[in-house]
Amino acid sequence: MGISREKRWKKWICSLSLLLFIIVCTISGRAYALPDIHAQAYALVEASTGRILLQSNAGEHLPMASTTKIMTCILAIENGNLDTIVQVPDEAVGIEGSSIYLQYGETISLRELLYGLMLASGNDAAVTIAVHIAGSVEAFAEMMNQKAAEIGAVDTHFVTPNGLPDENHYTTARDLALISAYAMQNETFRQIVGTSSMDLTQDDDSPARYLRSKNKMLYQYDGGNGIKTGYTKAAGKCLSAGALRENMQLIAVVLNDGNMFEDCYKLLDYGFEQYSMQNVAQQGEELGVLGVQNGVVDQVKIAVNEEIALPLQPEEYKIVERKINLVSQVQAPVYCGMVVGSVEFWLEGTLYAATDIVATQDVAENTYEYNLSKIIEKWVG
Repeated sequence: MGISREKRWKKWICSLSLLLFIIVCTISGRAYALPDIHAQAYALVEASTGRILLQSNAGEHLPMASTTKIMTCILAIENGNLDTIVQVPDEAVGIEGSSIYLQYGETISLRELLYGLMLASGNDAAVTIAVHIAGSVEAFAEMMNQKAAEIGAVDTHFVTPNGLPDENHYTTARDLALISAYAMQNETFRQIVGTSSMDLTQDDDSPARYLRSKNKMLYQYDGGNGIKTGYTKAAGKCLSAGALRENMQLIAVVLNDGNMFEDCYKLLDYGFEQYSMQNVAQQGEELGVLGVQNGVVDQVKIAVNEEIALPLQPEEYKIVERKINLVSQVQAPVYCGMVVGSVEFWLEGTLYAATDIVATQDVAENTYEYNLSKIIEKWVG
């Protein structure tokens, strides 16, 4: 009997401890069950700040298949006129893999090529775009690598605009998430990858091209708004998946994942459940005063120039650090909106956002002419 009561007591204590743990986790807002992900590597990022919310093997060099086309698309948008009519070069015809079946010498707008690139994943469209923008695939690859470095995707190297296998063509889950986040800041890019279908058939004599996006995010996931699938035998199934809810744009990236959509849904669910965009600064929030040299007054009010929001768990708001950088004083005249410094927002040693500090009022220079005008105004008045 004593042993039986002891066992029941221990079982009751364990159950109570588990219940308390669940309650604490729920109140704190922290995850109490990480998603079970099958990918060789993955990363979950909030797009506006680039904050990595969850990752595994995210620095491992891996092939990326057609998710390569994210970079191809954003480069074409930034460097081309989308209404330009492009002639299909010989090297774009008959390329292996997915295609929109371009014909040599055919003319098509750059805009239509981008839809063919991102919806139908046309490898021929990718080469046509590369040759049009840079003159050759090799020169376009150099542009891709330069842009990757600018974004901070330093563990990525491009060789092709379409992602067909090459041992020197690779990325990491973290880098691909950063590239995806960068691209999703562009309105034209978002419009393209957010389109589920399009008919590019020009007339009765042209090839029939009805495009349907391969990205099931657009019609299976609440808030899904992009961005690109990929598959080769070498890379396995790859996906960069985007979703927007309550002003928070998340990007989930999985590489070599046989359950790519389901796993991206799990990652995004985790992000939306555990994080929200929280304001850490309001536009116009006053920060005090700054000294003015040779002004009609010796101080000017200063404030935050724009609203800043960060993806945070509930308890993280109180540990966001502000670092204010100001000039010692300003020389009159001072104008409302003049930049006088900056404020940075840090979390656990990482900078996630920054904005200008501006003057909120005009301060005239203290000159003879100014003082004379005031005397005259007072005398006339």
